[in-house]
Amino acid sequence: MKYALRRIEQGLRALFSFALPVDDDAARAVLPPELFALFKRMRRSEQQHSLRVMRTLRARGFDDPDLLTAALLHDCGKSRYPLTLFGRTVGVLVRAILPGAYARWSHAEPVGWKRPFTVAGQHPAWSAADMESAGASEQAVILARRHQNRVIGEPGTEEDRLLAALQAADDLH
Repeated sequence: MKYALRRIEQGLRALFSFALPVDDDAARAVLPPELFALFKRMRRSEQQHSLRVMRTLRARGFDDPDLLTAALLHDCGKSRYPLTLFGRTVGVLVRAILPGAYARWSHAEPVGWKRPFTVAGQHPAWSAADMESAGASEQAVILARRHQNRVIGEPGTEEDRLLAALQAADDLH
């Protein structure tokens, strides 16, 4: 139930994102121009989401530049194949209700009715590739690529500690 309420809240924020400003200065303070261009390519709602993730990390005492870069750009790959709010909602619901079908459909080409599932499943790899092409650090690229791969148990490495922090902040927003 808590998951569903959080997802409804996310949907409402996305729906009304047009009325809220995007703090470009906060993103610009972390990202060099080439990476800021990736940030600006994202939908307004995704920019706002990424800024909330970054602010949550900072409020929790994280200031690692690679982590903050990953927070701002972990979803930038979604801009390759933009989805409507309805498409994003369908992807989230199917992932929660029919995880087996979602897993199969998320490896399809991003066309037709499978597009929402493919974008949801493949955007971490696309984000990482776009970040790497734009000059992001190896650590930021890895964090973005892995942001949907859950850290199980206590993080054993610094990378896993940063990844777990990114996932926790992302889950809130």
